[in-house]
Amino acid sequence: MERATLNVEKRDKAGKGIARSLRRQGMIPAVIYREGNSLPITISKKAMAEFIDATSGEHTVVNLNFSDGAKKLAILKEFQVDPLKGDILHTDFFEVSLTEKVSVNVRVMTLGEPIGVKRDSGILQHVVREIEIECLPDKIPGHFEIDISKLETGQAVHVKDISVGEDIKVLTDPDEVIVNVIAPAVEKEEAAPAEGVAAAPAMVEPEVIKKGKKEEEGAEKTEKKEKTEKKEKAEKK
Repeated sequence: MERATLNVEKRDKAGKGIARSLRRQGMIPAVIYREGNSLPITISKKAMAEFIDATSGEHTVVNLNFSDGAKKLAILKEFQVDPLKGDILHTDFFEVSLTEKVSVNVRVMTLGEPIGVKRDSGILQHVVREIEIECLPDKIPGHFEIDISKLETGQAVHVKDISVGEDIKVLTDPDEVIVNVIAPAVEKEEAAPAEGVAAAPAMVEPEVIKKGKKEEEGAEKTEKKEKTEKKEKAEKK
């Protein structure tokens, strides 16, 4: 497949004000990185949107042609999108050579619905969504695919289970879990008392409290009796 080409322009100024001005003119601010160096550029917003729609997006190798005749080979590292309008706000490129290997993160996509989810109502967990690889720029895949339709409850797919080309070296731990299916959570029910076993008795008022109440009642009666006797003696006098 023919490699995509983007026409770009160098820019000397940077900042939020410059970026807004460029966007109003239908341009996008971008940067090309290479071994600690960076080169600010501008790209047509329309051309950039068409490029992303026509390719796999990030990590795609592209020819960057400058108006002064200079050319650079780069991969699209990342791009920022306005969450409300969906417009591309900024892009980052990384300059590469077709003879030098690069390390990039590539997405892992799943195909199908696991048996453990359909049959056992299990829960599918996505633990890792991308893996790091090393290869020549023109060998970078758009993504990796794994079929998870036969995955049962308690089973998992690991990084080492992904099929990659001979020209690709996987840098992520091969034993890293990508997806797994776990059993659904079970609500604990309160156990009913066994047959023949009496239920716990209702709470009984402590004897000390009962005794205390009786003593208080007795003291009140004695006090009333003493007051009555004193009153009768006073009347006799």
